[in-house]
Amino acid sequence: MKPTFNAAITAVGGYVPATKLTNFDLEKMVDTNDEWIKSRTGISERSILKEPGKASSDMAVKAIEEIIRKKKLDPLSIDCIICATVTPDMIFPSTANLIGDKIGAKNAFGFDLGAACSGFLFALTTATAFIESGRYKKIIVVGVDKMSSIIDYTDRATCILFGDGAGAVLVEPTTDGLGVQDSILKSDGSGAPYLHIKAGGSLKPASMETVLAKEHYAFQDGQPVFKFAVKGMADVSAELMEKHHLTGDDIAWLVPHQANLRIIDATANRMGLSKEKVMINIEKYGNTTAATIPLCLWDWESKLKKGDNLILAAFGGGFTWGATWIKWAY
Repeated sequence: MKPTFNAAITAVGGYVPATKLTNFDLEKMVDTNDEWIKSRTGISERSILKEPGKASSDMAVKAIEEIIRKKKLDPLSIDCIICATVTPDMIFPSTANLIGDKIGAKNAFGFDLGAACSGFLFALTTATAFIESGRYKKIIVVGVDKMSSIIDYTDRATCILFGDGAGAVLVEPTTDGLGVQDSILKSDGSGAPYLHIKAGGSLKPASMETVLAKEHYAFQDGQPVFKFAVKGMADVSAELMEKHHLTGDDIAWLVPHQANLRIIDATANRMGLSKEKVMINIEKYGNTTAATIPLCLWDWESKLKKGDNLILAAFGGGFTWGATWIKWAY
């Protein structure tokens, strides 16, 4: 039986580091150019966390502190912190634990969720289930990645794509029918060879050999990933709309993962949406992995109206992909 209340996003916070890495900077580092990068990806610059000793948790804390300020939220009232990331501060303890300590959320349990670029959607769906269970009232979901920590800046296939950043939301129960309506989430491990990090896990622990072979950096085989992403993100968004008899006219905003402008365009076309209804900020942030969707909500927060239908869509390494339908709650 569906509960009498939904899980709603009630606040958004975001953070990107101050240091910018532009396409012109990359021209000096690898064989590429501004025009080539922009025409193929839509990216002009990305933010990089340069401060020594700073990690994913520090960016996440900045995003969450904005929510705490906006909502005058007592950190002790937070029940749970779910951190979507593929660049944890360390293998353990979880980054969520470190975040909880830094914001003073002494009563919260927390854990990390790894689903690459789909991580925020997977985490939001998990938080929704916790809220709908009736056991928890205030959950922080944060998508954060310090992609610069796993990128080889001599590999032009990957170094042009990624940036660092964090986006967070507060999820609470609501009885007015707004909030998260439904999600369709998918994963397929046969995509692993095309997008992965070779070493550092239990399969291939770190050694002098793995470091010298640059096996701790993200590897991506662009063509198969691009093809699968276009199909996966567009198909699942269309499937979610068909399931609930929604048309392009019903949707106020598509909130797509910011991996590549061409993937975003293909998804919008499949959903029958005009460009004006699509949140795009890839040109200034690049692909911040689990942070892209909440950073879009952060950038567009002032334009969102209560009751707006939003489709959140993502595709990531794994492969993972999914779409979530939300009725905006404030």
